[in-house]
Amino acid sequence: LGAMHGTIMVFFGIVPIGFAAFGNYVMPLQIGAPDMAFPRLNMGSVILFFISAFIMVISLFVPGGAAKSGWTSYSPLSIISDQPQQVTMFGHHFLWPMALTGQSMWIIGLAFNITSSLLSSVNFITTIVQLRTKGLAWMRMPFFVWTQFVTAFLLLLAFPPLEAAAFMQLMDRVGGSSLFSPAGLVVGGSPWHGSGGGTPLLWQHLFWFLGHPEVYVLILPGLGIIAEVVSNNARKPLWGYKQMVYGLLVLGFLSMIVWAHHMYLTGMGTAVSAFFQLTTIIISVPTILVLSSLIISLWGGAIRFTAPMLWATAFLPLFGIGGLTGIPLAFNAPDTFLHDSYYIIAHFHYVIAPGTIFAFFAGITYWYPKATGRMMSEFWNKVHFWPTMILMNCIFFPMFLQGMAGMHRRMYDGGATYDMLNKNILHWNVFISESAWLLGLAQIPFILNFCLAWKYGRKVSDNPWEATTLEWSAPSPPPHGNFAHPVVAYRGPYEYSVPEAANDFTPQAEPPTSTKKIPLTDILPENKRIIGLGPLS
Repeated sequence: LGAMHGTIMVFFGIVPIGFAAFGNYVMPLQIGAPDMAFPRLNMGSVILFFISAFIMVISLFVPGGAAKSGWTSYSPLSIISDQPQQVTMFGHHFLWPMALTGQSMWIIGLAFNITSSLLSSVNFITTIVQLRTKGLAWMRMPFFVWTQFVTAFLLLLAFPPLEAAAFMQLMDRVGGSSLFSPAGLVVGGSPWHGSGGGTPLLWQHLFWFLGHPEVYVLILPGLGIIAEVVSNNARKPLWGYKQMVYGLLVLGFLSMIVWAHHMYLTGMGTAVSAFFQLTTIIISVPTILVLSSLIISLWGGAIRFTAPMLWATAFLPLFGIGGLTGIPLAFNAPDTFLHDSYYIIAHFHYVIAPGTIFAFFAGITYWYPKATGRMMSEFWNKVHFWPTMILMNCIFFPMFLQGMAGMHRRMYDGGATYDMLNKNILHWNVFISESAWLLGLAQIPFILNFCLAWKYGRKVSDNPWEATTLEWSAPSPPPHGNFAHPVVAYRGPYEYSVPEAANDFTPQAEPPTSTKKIPLTDILPENKRIIGLGPLS
């Protein structure tokens, strides 16, 4: 089930929540749009997503079981991983067709999922370009909208190669081709009938050309959520907003040219290896720029530790751990030792688990009153937060120790046959498993809080957080068309603590105070008045 865990987590969990759910709901509100540009295209995307999810879940129950080649579906293992199964139904015996085995259904489900994402990405880009309200220039857009914009382009550019590769792999399985199957392949002591002149490395290149931009597809919406929460609860503008936007654009570009750092073990030449090592280190610069800007935004702020802010401040150091532990993996020498070890699992999950999931909890608690008109319980949010943060570290930090000791993630027993691992490292598995079960139980307060607050939560105003972006000018919950009347953006998205302002927040939709020209004779003392002087501008 390792293949299904990774596939469902990435393609059917984080992307639909971070990009699709938050993006479809929050992004049109933040740009003052009444809806997405193509509502029917949106519905088509939803339908395709549910078809893909149905196929993927059904594949768990077909004869032979689900996909067995990992979430990366490497060839040639994915081509030979299962065979037609003998099935008895209504007294008749027949072979279950290859096209309906778990691995084949994984490919078909993924193809539907990719098509769904492509439709959404076109819709998001068009909506942001065409439907921004009056006055909302590019550099007045909230950072969350920028993250959705870059994410949509990543999906649009990186997903088609994987969809093409998926159909090619499906043809290898059911059509007799050998696009990814090398010549001379021997399986079970006999030559494999499907072996030919294909190359498994071609699949790896096509997969990771999507696979690495996909990491930023997972991360960027979370960073956008954290930016909104940090600025609002620090009561300060985002530090270096323009630099963050430019860094985000550079990050999106560089994410398309670093994919082969996942493939150092394939034996690439030194020149190619040097290129991917260099670009991988360079891509850390805009990432650190964005993260550092969020941390600096806290400096000197009047911080409110609301429920969303708890998740946001926990996100920053844990996401930092995930990023910093990825730096050794940028170089092929240490990666040769750490690749496919539990160190990789710890690094990736520190980026994705406390990273995106903490951001999602921050976003849910932050925009919940906008969606429902009611506030979630602060007390039960804290009951949810503290065990989750502690247990998240209990699960993934020991994996760094296991990985550096040599524990391999692809061994069926984790390396129990090796005496060194069995005595010194494997005992952490019990601790990790117990922490994982407790982490599951720790989500019960959140589920109850989310459901019960919908009916019993405290009613709040349209802008309970005293925020500045346009979504807080809409009624809570927003009606059809989002806004009761058209809104205009008069200023940037983070006008907090502006000197001489009446409040410590100035909403984007609030018209500027008109400045009336006062005659100088009205402000000078009577004995100092100058005859014939016009009004003072």
